[in-house]
Amino acid sequence: MFLARVVGEVVATIKHPHLAARKLLLVQAEATAGRVPGPPVIAVDTVDAGSGDRVLVADEGNTAAQVMGAPRGPVRTVIVGVVDATETGA
Repeated sequence: MFLARVVGEVVATIKHPHLAARKLLLVQAEATAGRVPGPPVIAVDTVDAGSGDRVLVADEGNTAAQVMGAPRGPVRTVIVGVVDATETGA
């Protein structure tokens, strides 16, 4: 999982059946310890996130299937939470 910022929306008139009625968002990973941000990726929105939101993204097929409540399909990256705040502990 990684923290990211929603930077755009993806519009597709034709989608795989597993993606029917699902919102697709473009997310940019945040630079965190051990993670260098790469190019933005497309993620399936499962929490009604919006543009500019800071989100928690799961990037693994089995997790995506469980979150979406569907058998494994063509989905790997899903938004699983909107982040209100983060804390670092000592």
